Amino acid sequence: MKPASVMLLLLASCAIALAAPAMFQDRLLYYPDKAPIAEMVSPGLAAWPSDGDFRGLVAQPSGAAARGTALVFHGNAGHAGHRSYYAATLTRLGLRVILAEYPAYGPREGAVGERSLVDDAAQSIAQAHNLYGAPLLVVGESLGAGVAAAASAKQRESVAALMLITPWDKLENVASHHYPWLPVGWLLRDRYDSAANLAAISRPVMVVVAERDSVVPARFGTALYEGLPSPKRLEVVRRADHNDWPRSVDDAWWRSAMQFLLLEPASR
Repeated sequence: MKPASVMLLLLASCAIALAAPAMFQDRLLYYPDKAPIAEMVSPGLAAWPSDGDFRGLVAQPSGAAARGTALVFHGNAGHAGHRSYYAATLTRLGLRVILAEYPAYGPREGAVGERSLVDDAAQSIAQAHNLYGAPLLVVGESLGAGVAAAASAKQRESVAALMLITPWDKLENVASHHYPWLPVGWLLRDRYDSAANLAAISRPVMVVVAERDSVVPARFGTALYEGLPSPKRLEVVRRADHNDWPRSVDDAWWRSAMQFLLLEPASR
């Protein structure tokens, strides 16, 4: 083979190697589970806002009226019904809980991607605020933290506080950690730059990192926290990984978190 042909072959191989992650990044980032509404609802979890306009699941606290609403955006895998532990925990603290669902997840149609998910999440924030009023706490885990940060920046007047669990500062940094041989800055279509989206946030933000996170290493969440304006709070869940952190916190931990996020500023 002639040297010129070898060079062309090498260039073509490199182009294919670089193009493949760009072409298939949706499959690397999004893992939706499809399920009908009937499989997702359960005692205590109803379709929200209705079966005909499904955007998630809602749970109401028992007894007294809700003291506020928590709108939860889940991670990149499964569907909203898999996050019932948020509803079980936060309703005990007197909160109404909405487990928001993304386009293309659960029973919903639509496309995955940053623009699709963020625009839809902003609509869910606006709808929750219109239906229930203040205070509205926005919670996001992993990918959902990136969605929550971007959507809250669009709907900042509706949001009382943010709780970001196992978040990153920029998706590019996490991608570079997992694929150090790739020029991910050139290849990434979805950016989820939470540091930029929250640079001017004026609401309380709690950042929760798992000490032994193997998916989104804790340093990326810490970097996000360090760049945030006050009021802010960092919680490190000791000896926890990305998906098992809920087993390492109790009701007292959640109660303390809600006191920081939802009390009047003068009471903090």
